[in-house]
Amino acid sequence: MNILIIGSGIGGVTLAEELRKSAPEAGVTVLTHETHGYYSRPLLSHGFSRSDIEEKIVLRGFDALRDLGIEIIAGADALAIDRARRRVTYRVAGAESARSFDRLVLALGSDALVPGPFRSQRSLFQVLNSLDDLLALRRLRAAVAAHGRTPTWAIIGGGLIGCELSSDLAKAGDRVTLFHALPRLMERQLEDEDSVQLAGVLASSGIELRLDSAVQGFDGIGGRPRVLLASGPDPTDYDAIVVACGFSPRVELARTAGLAVDRGIRVNGDLSTEDPAIFALGDVAEFDGGRIYAYVLPIRGQALWLAKHLAGRAEGLWEPPRFNPKAKVHGFTAARPYRW
Repeated sequence: MNILIIGSGIGGVTLAEELRKSAPEAGVTVLTHETHGYYSRPLLSHGFSRSDIEEKIVLRGFDALRDLGIEIIAGADALAIDRARRRVTYRVAGAESARSFDRLVLALGSDALVPGPFRSQRSLFQVLNSLDDLLALRRLRAAVAAHGRTPTWAIIGGGLIGCELSSDLAKAGDRVTLFHALPRLMERQLEDEDSVQLAGVLASSGIELRLDSAVQGFDGIGGRPRVLLASGPDPTDYDAIVVACGFSPRVELARTAGLAVDRGIRVNGDLSTEDPAIFALGDVAEFDGGRIYAYVLPIRGQALWLAKHLAGRAEGLWEPPRFNPKAKVHGFTAARPYRW
């Protein structure tokens, strides 16, 4: 059996490694856009207060995975799924190729969510969704510091990633303004009292909090970007603006293949799509009720269960584990359980 996995995040790599144990006779191939290796996405938002992040964030190089008998096709963009012929076409360095499969697993992950009004202004802001994004932001930060200035940042979005990123930049000594459209931070995850505590921790670290501030867009007049609010332009110009408004599952490949897609790729309890040869897991897998489990513990659990299922050794259906991730904000510990 030839198993093709698209994506080299925690879901795709955990599945590939486990398949080498559960189904050693199977051919396992990982096709990925990444070139740096398998790295920890949760560490991206702590990539500024640590000088060794480039080394620490990569958990396994692709050569190490190849040594396990996993074929890695890196720097590849998946173009289309031919369900009838069971093959995927992809492009590497401008050249198109195709790979056949008996089972296909879509572990595509997600993109940074960019609100519609911002999309036409893409050159004026950054996102933090990949190691390439982090490296670009670190280069920008180093260039500002080389001119003897303290970097200034506008972070758009007071959810989990926006708060973690703001906290880490402030710990690194930068000036940070955090804009959030609602009156309290991390309102989806925290109880009111913990949101208040979080705001206090961030403010005490020197972050300027702009709550109830719905950002309308940006402008780049004068060479440095500015934030546009409903009341008019914010008077500060920044070295960089980072939009941290959530995530958007990468569903287009599945959609164009005719698979059922809503917010994510619709899956059954065994992680299969409507095509029994194609599965999805991680950020892109949407279960009944619209639930997506975009956290490390359930994604890893999906991958381990699916490896057994593809090897014919799983019983029943995948069950989500109990999990309680916590915000990685310096100096903050919630007193009450998170709402995930």
